[in-house]
Amino acid sequence: MRTPARGFSAAPSRPVISRALGLRWANPGWIAVVAAAALTLIGIAAIATTQPSMAARQCVYAVVGIVLAAAVVVPHPMLVERWGVRAFAVCLALLVLLVAPGVPESVVRPRNGSRCWIDLGPMDIQPAEFAKIAWIVASAWWLTRAADLRTGIGIGLPLVLTAVPVLLILIQPDLGTALLFFPTLLAMLLAQGASRKRLAIVLLTAALLAPAAYPFLKPHQRARIDSLVAQVTGDERYMRTIGFQGDRARTLVGSGGAFGNGTERARALVKFNALPEEHNDMIFAVIACRWGLLGGALVIAMEAAICVGAFWIAATTRMPFGRMVGVGVGAMLGFQASVNVGMTMGLLPITGLTLPFVSSGGSSLVASWIALGLLFSVAARDARAPGVSGGSARRAFA
Repeated sequence: MRTPARGFSAAPSRPVISRALGLRWANPGWIAVVAAAALTLIGIAAIATTQPSMAARQCVYAVVGIVLAAAVVVPHPMLVERWGVRAFAVCLALLVLLVAPGVPESVVRPRNGSRCWIDLGPMDIQPAEFAKIAWIVASAWWLTRAADLRTGIGIGLPLVLTAVPVLLILIQPDLGTALLFFPTLLAMLLAQGASRKRLAIVLLTAALLAPAAYPFLKPHQRARIDSLVAQVTGDERYMRTIGFQGDRARTLVGSGGAFGNGTERARALVKFNALPEEHNDMIFAVIACRWGLLGGALVIAMEAAICVGAFWIAATTRMPFGRMVGVGVGAMLGFQASVNVGMTMGLLPITGLTLPFVSSGGSSLVASWIALGLLFSVAARDARAPGVSGGSARRAFA
């Protein structure tokens, strides 16, 4: 039998590669991965119902997102933690570029009155989607190093730092994305042991001040709130104006019944009802029309499975940073999915949020898969690499 020449070795087996990367393949991260893959396929099929060309592009974005997620798994979470703050700084710079005066339209072209995208020629990117993930990593880095989260200053500083990206995103304006940050921060603060009494005071203050923000909202944002109140009270005066999108979405959800409609009938129903953004913000209405209550319940269950996987990872990891990442990603994706489904069903005002892993959009899909890659990286590793103590491991990646 021929043996390899000295200085060379045979190709390493998968277990050797796993040990070299410090990976543990049997981990709860697969719950989120399988659920996200199912949602991505459902989203592509739903988009193809009315927009076949966009469905083809969504397939490309899905491949890019999965490849980048796999790339994020390779470096140890401690290395990601180290570079997270710098990535967040880059995202903040891009958010400033979006709203800075004098930026040519060839770089930032307003769409429907919003400056949310940077034009890269063949494709656009939405920095706010990537800023969400970078903010989670940077917040996890900070919260695991905060002196005392049981003091007012300890809680107040993360709130102030979070307000920076929120304000930049509101200026674009993108109210839906901006709304995701503070609920996610609340979940992370609770998981890190912040004073519940002080957090309750913050929440109560925010609830009391929220109505005061109404006059400062843009006209179309106030109109969406008005249309939701009118819907609850049975007033139909907004049904053909600002409430048209919500009314058409609810109609399509109801048309699906228990088991949905055939492809051609569903396509005709969506086209006849003229639902705006049916491939993007309102994709859940298309899913309910095409696959009925059964399909809608499946999507909600898969979104919930991602949250379960993320919180499971947070509860079982021995890495403080990994715990914060698990809570942050799970809370943000869960809250985003809840708001999207809620606004489609007429339970919440329409805010323009996408349904994670399902809605059309390259930045949203790719950023969501990157977040999943970070989750899997945490789940696939113990707090300490084999044969390395916790303190020396941290110093090695410092």
